[in-house]
Amino acid sequence: MQEKRVWIVRFGRRGLPALTLAGLAAGAAAWLAHMPRVADLIWAASTAAALLPLAYAVVRTLLSGRAGVDVIALLAMGGALALHQYLAGAVIALMLAGGQALEAFADALARRELSSLVERSPRAAHRYENGVLATRDVGEIRAGDLLLVKPGEVLPVDGVVTDAFATLDESALTGEAGPVERRHGERVFSGTINSGGAPLNMRAAAAAAQSAYAGIVRLVEQAQASKAPLVRLADRYAMLFLPFTLAIAGLAWWLAGDATRALAVLVVATPCPLILAAPVAMVSGISRAARRGIIVKGGGALEVLARGRILLLDKTGTVTQGAPVLTHIEVFGQHDADDLLRLAASLDMVSPHVLARPIIKAANERGLDLAFPSAVSEELGAGIRGRIDGHTVALGKSDWILEGQPAPSQIRRLRRRSLLEGSSSVFVAVDGEPAGALILEDPLRPDAPYTIRALRRVGFDRIVMLTGDHPDVAQVVGAVLGVDEVLAERRPAEKLEAVETARETGVTVMVGDGINDAPALSAAHVGVAMGARGATASSEAADVVLIVDRLDRLIEAVRIARRSRSIALQSILAGMLLSAAGMALATAGMLAPVMGAVLQEAIDVLAILNALRALGGGWRQPSGNQAHVELSQQYRAEHKELLHGVRHIRQVADQLESMSPLDARREMDRLYVFLKEDLLPHEEAEDAAVYPVVARLIGGQDPTATMSRAHMEIAHQVRVLGRTLQDLPPEGPERDDVRELRGILYGLSAILRLHFAQEEESYLALIDEGRSSRA
Repeated sequence: MQEKRVWIVRFGRRGLPALTLAGLAAGAAAWLAHMPRVADLIWAASTAAALLPLAYAVVRTLLSGRAGVDVIALLAMGGALALHQYLAGAVIALMLAGGQALEAFADALARRELSSLVERSPRAAHRYENGVLATRDVGEIRAGDLLLVKPGEVLPVDGVVTDAFATLDESALTGEAGPVERRHGERVFSGTINSGGAPLNMRAAAAAAQSAYAGIVRLVEQAQASKAPLVRLADRYAMLFLPFTLAIAGLAWWLAGDATRALAVLVVATPCPLILAAPVAMVSGISRAARRGIIVKGGGALEVLARGRILLLDKTGTVTQGAPVLTHIEVFGQHDADDLLRLAASLDMVSPHVLARPIIKAANERGLDLAFPSAVSEELGAGIRGRIDGHTVALGKSDWILEGQPAPSQIRRLRRRSLLEGSSSVFVAVDGEPAGALILEDPLRPDAPYTIRALRRVGFDRIVMLTGDHPDVAQVVGAVLGVDEVLAERRPAEKLEAVETARETGVTVMVGDGINDAPALSAAHVGVAMGARGATASSEAADVVLIVDRLDRLIEAVRIARRSRSIALQSILAGMLLSAAGMALATAGMLAPVMGAVLQEAIDVLAILNALRALGGGWRQPSGNQAHVELSQQYRAEHKELLHGVRHIRQVADQLESMSPLDARREMDRLYVFLKEDLLPHEEAEDAAVYPVVARLIGGQDPTATMSRAHMEIAHQVRVLGRTLQDLPPEGPERDDVRELRGILYGLSAILRLHFAQEEESYLALIDEGRSSRA
């Protein structure tokens, strides 16, 4: 039965248009040859050919308890045969078949972006077997296999680089154009391209089915198999339109006393392809989203996303970058910073804790020689202890490493600062004595504050941040973002409960990235996963997946959804209004059945072509060029380097009172050299090179004036610091000098951190948009 139905559908979409067109043309040829009976016979046969599959579809629909405007088309063709209006019947048949063919073409056009992702999936891999290279089906590859990827080939599985470095094109996963370098030991992902000029050697870390690109392909296939609820919305309009049409047809028959007048009304009211405009618009929106690195699992998700009013956001990995970095090492005792980091990283080599990786990474970047620990014991959520080079080293929370001893003032101060700044402090004890602390931060995504404001502008009434973090840390992040409410220390079950509560007040959208977010993503009206690698539990549970690891893609997803839904409704309503106008003309006797069929054909084509507008952007985006992109990359890299020095300003201010006068003088002199020789030249160059570009992209009158004034204030504060240092006695600052210096440093730290954040969010990110708008 299923095979029979599939055959009927395929015939209706592929063979029927050609058959009805041939029948219409053959009948016209017979009529021109003065063989009217032959012409009528051919046109009647063409009508019947279209009538049979339509009748089959209508009966199935009616048996399922639904009815649509296909009933009107069925009555129109049946009436044409009954009233011997064979030409009108043939035109209606061609209209119906042509509309289905146009819908199939539009569907294929709209899905092209999604299909291209599936088609580029790697099919084969080159594996070393006993020193010999063999080409195998990608399904045969297993974790641990040594593989070779030729230049220009797609990486078949996730793995680790075994060469010194590799040059890759990761745009299929990240959406970011341009090559990236991955060094020995770094993780690489399937779906990326070896864009270097030499073969790449890598070791497989997963089978193909568990790799990143396979996860993305699964998401695409789910999207392609989904059906849009807006089709049912169109049917609801049709349920109103059907009785209205039958009533007008009956009125026309009664007024004229002629069934042909009623047939003309039915013919001009036949909007079967018109109703197909709704799914065409939604599928077009899905395709548009896929081009921007947004996988939408069906028109249903897109349509509901368009109506979203309440937004819930996870914190870690969603509004933050999800990759903590070591920003500072606080030393208490005799061990210097490098020695403290070496001991901590050595112990963390055997720890699965999320903060172990950034600590080890920082030690590797400094070239420290790590020692494998012994006698290791770890208490999850508290800390880890072991022996390294004859020392007992403990790493973790302050209470755990102190083992019940009172916390010294340095530890209390660090804990307070971590809560205020939203950072994480990992304390280190050596041989039972507190030796220092490692300060790590999970930076906010530069686009997060802008994204929150933009989401309010596109229609979200309430924005809530959900997190498992400490309330003080969460409130700091929430205040920076400007959310309406912060729900902290929430376990997965409590996140789920928060989503279910929000659902009662409006259409709810949940955004998350981790396994613990999966239940909440499933419970929301629309779940959005920050699943740049495509294979996490959150991306499987979500309705929308942002493959490009940028939060601002959520704005585009909402805009695309709302535009697609708007276009779908436009197509439905405009088509029905035009049909109603045609029905009025037919009722008045101004349209014969044949002319009504031709008019309706034009209306349907216009409606579907209007629906295809959803493939386009619909709004203007800033545009840049390659020079702007390179400028952005240059100054972002400089920002990253300078940020270490900016953080150091605050650290010096905190420690100034505990330093000896000579140490304080030396530290202040080094800091002033950094400000004078590194920071100020960067600010001056930025004002000259970057701001004019930004001003052109934004438009308006002097849009970067406030940022330029910030540069002036920074330069003024550095001059004040320089004069203060000149007035210090040779032996170093006195007590009053220390208070004055701390005030200057705290002020500089505050304005620089704010200024850097504003530039990252509002200006450098805007230049990057010139690149992403062309992606």
